[in-house]
Amino acid sequence: MALKIKSIIGVDVDGKSVLFRPDINSPIDADKKIVNRNRLNKTAPTLKYLLDGGARVAIIAHQGDTLDYQNLIPLAEHAEILSELTGYPVSYIDDVCGDAAVYAVKTLQRGQAVILGNVRYLAEEVSTFEKDVKLTPEQMADTWIVRRLAPLFDLYVNDAFSAAHRSCPSMVAFERLLPSYAGPLFFNEYEALYKVMTEAEKPCVFVLGGAKISDAFGMMKQVLAAGTADKILACGVTGVVMHLARGVKVGKKYEKWLADKDLLAFVEPAKDLLALYGDKFVLPVDLAYEKDGKRAEINVNDLPVDDASFLDVGAKTAELFEKEIKNAKTVFANGPAGVYEDPLFAFGTEKIWKAMESTPAYTVIGGGDTVTAASKFIDTKKINYVCTAGGAMVRFLSGKKLPLIEAMENSL
Repeated sequence: MALKIKSIIGVDVDGKSVLFRPDINSPIDADKKIVNRNRLNKTAPTLKYLLDGGARVAIIAHQGDTLDYQNLIPLAEHAEILSELTGYPVSYIDDVCGDAAVYAVKTLQRGQAVILGNVRYLAEEVSTFEKDVKLTPEQMADTWIVRRLAPLFDLYVNDAFSAAHRSCPSMVAFERLLPSYAGPLFFNEYEALYKVMTEAEKPCVFVLGGAKISDAFGMMKQVLAAGTADKILACGVTGVVMHLARGVKVGKKYEKWLADKDLLAFVEPAKDLLALYGDKFVLPVDLAYEKDGKRAEINVNDLPVDDASFLDVGAKTAELFEKEIKNAKTVFANGPAGVYEDPLFAFGTEKIWKAMESTPAYTVIGGGDTVTAASKFIDTKKINYVCTAGGAMVRFLSGKKLPLIEAMENSL
């Protein structure tokens, strides 16, 4: 592991004006209240380190996006939580880089912090802009947020490994203009995933579930081809799609849902994976669905059921997965086994998380929904590493270079 990135630990920050870019994007409920503090909990020690050192800290961060609009909210509650976690007052101003934000930065005193407005309020920071305009880091140095904020600071600290896949000004442009450092969370995330990728004790098992199967398919070929994963336990929508690739018909209702979500496009890649690595996959042997208001289970060999939606693995599958996890030396998990929010379909997810909680294997879980699901059923402190990353984790485990790592390695 040869990262040419400087750590903020040990740097004299007393009296320095620090621009701090963490990832505190957090799950929220219907009332727009934060329901999972994992990223905030892991950001707080770096912020406290800076404030303990006498820095004057302005925080820039995002919450939600154009593709995630229901989560696009101000960061006021984030500031309250960070105040509680650090023991320092962290104020909030609902302005990203306008005159009010500039004034707030200029008037900071030693040991004070302010969170500036949600950076996703700016067009240059949203994912659609990144996708359609495709600016280089050099070009991003001339964006509004960078031109307005960079002259106000002595140094830039990034602790947002979980957003490392994003190529946007707040992530990759300040490194062109300011002395730049990574926080300890950045290195912790990198080291945990690097260990899974290259140093995992064998056998290494990947548990891949959830509804966002692009994440699973982004990882599977790479970790199988590289020999990282000895087995993949496929559940959630991924498990059903793998069965479709085997020629199993699951039923008209569920297959229509997959078609409406454009998820049948993954059937052909699944066929290719099974042809190359079929012996590496452990697929569900039974599935759960609702029948007359109750949970029902069916053996995969007895499919299809045309009027059913399969929202969890069955008891036999949960037992099979538990055995594989128990026999592993390294276990990585991303995505729940089913729709765990519904008590009818929480069984599989709970069983898998409890198996991970009790195994002596080295365990890593990652992804926002994954952490939320695990937190519901187990003490996540018993997991060796709870990764804050989702998209960045998937790309890292897919063997792709991350924009943030490139920017930090080429920083001042």
